[in-house]
Amino acid sequence: MKPVEIYQGNSPIVLGLPHTGTYIPDTIIADLNLCGRGLDDTDWHIHTLYNGLLAGATTVRATFHRYVIDANRDPTGASLYPGQNSTGLVPLTNFDGHDIWKTPPDEGDVRTRQRMFHAPYHAALQAELERVRNLHGLAILYDCHSIRSHIPFLFDGILPDFNIGTNLGTTCACDIESTTQAVCNTAVGYTSITNGRFKGGWTTRHYGCPDEGLHAIQMELAQSTYLAKEAGPWTFDRSKAARLRPHLKSILTQLAALAPTMKGVS
Repeated sequence: MKPVEIYQGNSPIVLGLPHTGTYIPDTIIADLNLCGRGLDDTDWHIHTLYNGLLAGATTVRATFHRYVIDANRDPTGASLYPGQNSTGLVPLTNFDGHDIWKTPPDEGDVRTRQRMFHAPYHAALQAELERVRNLHGLAILYDCHSIRSHIPFLFDGILPDFNIGTNLGTTCACDIESTTQAVCNTAVGYTSITNGRFKGGWTTRHYGCPDEGLHAIQMELAQSTYLAKEAGPWTFDRSKAARLRPHLKSILTQLAALAPTMKGVS
């Protein structure tokens, strides 16, 4: 299986999908324990949730699971959130802090996975962002994520429904952040926060260079907004999704409309 799936569109919006893949090579599955084989930390059905919301959007989707290697982590292994519980480039635990390996990967395994999975995904994402920037004078990376709303190992309490991350406003023009915030803040029945527990992963921080015409924003959705329940078998709830999708569509549509007014804006 190819490590990345690409759909090339002509919109200024590029959707990044680093965590929806469930592919794990047999040799790696053999090293996972029963807990790891549950794949509980997948961004379940996010590619389905966003499918068709914006005509012409480019999508770059990792097909491999984050337990193989996390496409949204610094390839050097540096922590995104120093001092806080998190998972690394190749996670050793799940989001509940439980071990996921019978035989943990060694440094050679990590280097191999970087070459075979992490690097191809980011080469594809970089290429698509540059292609879109050449078309429009800028590109907006909207990085699509989701997570369970209650994970005590990672954060206290219940996560808001919409979690916007721009690394404290540094990864995109202020109009992109404010436009996204406005849609989320006025979405009846939903809660939202900007740069709370999730301030944008490595992808957002790495590609978000507004001065170079590359803008990046992360959306971390609480899985309670579109799954039947936040537990296996991780069923997509079409009724919940139907209520949520118009708000996501509004965000993407407004960002696409905003792009032509932003050339040269940082």
